[in-house]
Amino acid sequence: MAHKTEFLYLSERDTINAGVLDAAKCVDNAEEVFTLLSKGDYLMGGSNHNSHGLGLVFPKETPFPNMPVAGPDRRFVAMPAYLGGRFDVCGCKWYGSNAENPKKGLPRSVLTVTLNDKDTGEPLAFMSANLLSAARTGAVPGVAARHLARKDSEVVTILGCGQINRSCLRSILTQLPNVKKILCYDIFETAAEKFLAWEKEELGIDGKVVLDLEKAVRAADVITVAASRLKPLYVKDEWLKAGVTVLISGPMQTDDSFWMSTKLIYDNVGLHEAYVQDAIESGDRAEYYRGVIGGPIYTLIDEGKMPALKDSTSIGDVILGEKPGRENDSERVTFVACGMATFDVGLGYDLYQTALEKGIGTKLKLWDDPYQK
Repeated sequence: MAHKTEFLYLSERDTINAGVLDAAKCVDNAEEVFTLLSKGDYLMGGSNHNSHGLGLVFPKETPFPNMPVAGPDRRFVAMPAYLGGRFDVCGCKWYGSNAENPKKGLPRSVLTVTLNDKDTGEPLAFMSANLLSAARTGAVPGVAARHLARKDSEVVTILGCGQINRSCLRSILTQLPNVKKILCYDIFETAAEKFLAWEKEELGIDGKVVLDLEKAVRAADVITVAASRLKPLYVKDEWLKAGVTVLISGPMQTDDSFWMSTKLIYDNVGLHEAYVQDAIESGDRAEYYRGVIGGPIYTLIDEGKMPALKDSTSIGDVILGEKPGRENDSERVTFVACGMATFDVGLGYDLYQTALEKGIGTKLKLWDDPYQK
């Protein structure tokens, strides 16, 4: 019996037409994914079902002339996941990254997402995912802003004025209607100025470039961190005022006293436990921690200065009303997110469904009937 298999190809423009730039809807999608994470209705890679992904890391030296060697942010990563609930689908984000790409007119990372039938493994969709990945990355702190930030927040400080914080700001502002000013800080003044010009044109909120990190932090009601992994920022505890909400999507260094005094909410505790497990298995826990966003926190936990991860709070628990989030206006609340393929699959699924409904994309044929059965 013949079995025809087709899948939908979505170019970057197709994903735009399907709604990838609709920040409010992306936040709703991410919030739903968070509830599934806290319920346990998902799977990712590894024996713990929480592995961030499997990376291909290039060696520093090689005797083979065509084999790539290590360079800044140079790697390939596969991030598979199953997401339950109404999604009930498997998928994988695949990306290659190289800091040299912009010299070739390319983004630093080039990403795609594949969706597959959970039973047969047949492809359902293959799509451009640079905008998808940025949108879901921004939607995650957008959910945190919805549930953790003070609703009277007026000043948002941007630490790291790249594409990721553009997406973060879009999403955050859908949740905080009282924001009146955006402060832009970056180690490169031109990047901060470019971000400000974009923000004023697209989002229409007053703002300014602040080249003094301390001033940018002290003034903030909400801080979104998406700085370079190669040059993480150091933010002093004393700069962070009472009631501030810190949304961490990229590395940030700070005093131990801040980590130990802020209310910490994680994207998903299981993911962070998996990072610690990987660090232990690496044989050099300290070195591994230096490469991940939560590393400074894990170090304090290992030293017995902070509660164990198993006793910590995921934001899904807050959304479901099982654990408290912000409890008063003077609390300093910090949200730490490290990225999970479940969000790529969840948003990719909704883009796929919208594309089917609106006739967006191109149907491609895998086979009319498989040669081998």
